[in-house]
Amino acid sequence: MDLLEGVGESSSPPRSFGGYSHDIRTDVYNRLVETGHDEAVSNPDFREQLEAHFNRLPPRIFLLGQMAKIKKLTRDLATEFEPCSKLEDLNLDVIKNSKETKEKFVTDSFSQRHENSSVPVHEIIFSAVDKPKLLSQLSALLSDIGLNIREAHVFSTTDGYSLDVFVVDGWPLEETDGLYAAMEKAVARSEGSWSHSSNSHSAVAKALAAEGKSGDWEIDRRSLKIGEKIASGSCGDLYHGVYLGEDVAVKVLKSGQLNDALEDEFTQEVAILRQVHHKNVVRFIGACTKCPHLCIVTEYMTGGSLYDYLHKNRNVLELSQLLKFSIDVCKGMEYLHGNNIIHRDLKTANLLMDTHNVVKVADFGVARFLIQGGVMTAETGTYRWMAPEVINHQPYDQKADVFSFSIVLWELVTAKVPYDTMTPLQAALGVRQGLRPELPKHGHPKLLDLMQRCWEAIPSSRPAFNEIRVELENLLLEVENNLEANGA
Repeated sequence: MDLLEGVGESSSPPRSFGGYSHDIRTDVYNRLVETGHDEAVSNPDFREQLEAHFNRLPPRIFLLGQMAKIKKLTRDLATEFEPCSKLEDLNLDVIKNSKETKEKFVTDSFSQRHENSSVPVHEIIFSAVDKPKLLSQLSALLSDIGLNIREAHVFSTTDGYSLDVFVVDGWPLEETDGLYAAMEKAVARSEGSWSHSSNSHSAVAKALAAEGKSGDWEIDRRSLKIGEKIASGSCGDLYHGVYLGEDVAVKVLKSGQLNDALEDEFTQEVAILRQVHHKNVVRFIGACTKCPHLCIVTEYMTGGSLYDYLHKNRNVLELSQLLKFSIDVCKGMEYLHGNNIIHRDLKTANLLMDTHNVVKVADFGVARFLIQGGVMTAETGTYRWMAPEVINHQPYDQKADVFSFSIVLWELVTAKVPYDTMTPLQAALGVRQGLRPELPKHGHPKLLDLMQRCWEAIPSSRPAFNEIRVELENLLLEVENNLEANGA
């Protein structure tokens, strides 16, 4: 799943869970019988089928059940909801970190919770077939009915199911009937957009054809040679290939994952790539729009991603090189914003280097054109780099990319993964409450000042990329002059 990165997931094989698992199974079975559930009452094999289902669940689901003990959906946070010690890695309240800023955040968060203990808090559990972006879709659904997510835990079973547990506030009443009805309506509204499309395989080609002739960029699959796999995601794979004698990168969408949303992303990505031409934006070569073999072909970036350069190769950047990388990113983003394009997933993994260490912005799968006068509210991107207004499903614009850039800049300075002691979801919940990465002590003062202005909570307070570029170019000139004066 794109936005999880292992949040509470388990792929452990089934095992014996001891006495507490038996208690949970018995509780569940007894409650189903008490409520008159048809299968539980009339099917003599139901108890055995329920046991078999529980045997397929990973251990942490039983820990969650032990913690909750099948409590009422609505609980008073101050008196009943105490974090289970075995789930410390999933709970913001019990994060232990030596970093002063993170300790302050945890303390403030805990205090706020107890100050607001009279606010009704509900636990909502979704059980569904595991699929890409399920967490993002469920988060958006909860936000649409006015709920605020306090905690979220995600579990995956060994046979392809997902259990998503949310602790929320925002529903004014303790009774759950109205909330349940609102949830049913929200799910019903969303089902159409979540389901797989059975008759839209020609929609991509039609949409792109409507925008113009494809003769100059439609890829002839017979001339495309696909080589080794470079990377893999939930919706597609990236390969090193050769097209008409040129090394290329080939992004191939998995045919089994195709649905309306993914085809829309593909169409948008091709439409944007066709229109962008800049030395700091990855070069588009062509695409195959004939289902089920959808793919996008771009120039092959031999230097790999900045993420790998920093974290896998463990490179620590000299200040002048750091500034050159940052200026390259700014130039690419300034160009995109000048053409009314919001990237929406700016991060080091999507910043690629060529043989000359020139950085280019890549991966426009979730990028969108910003229509004049329009707003965006969809939660899109990767949690560790995501702006608070995007996390909160509030209207946002190009300044969301500026926030993401601030995290990239922090990453370049520190050579660390943002919020590396937290899961991505914990980081997102923290950012929406004011958490930011700890400022590095060795960073250049002007860079640290710029960083903080770029991650301001109020989007309008953040500088634009043309302003950021000028500041960085001036700083680079200053650094190079100092080096020259010192005879370096």
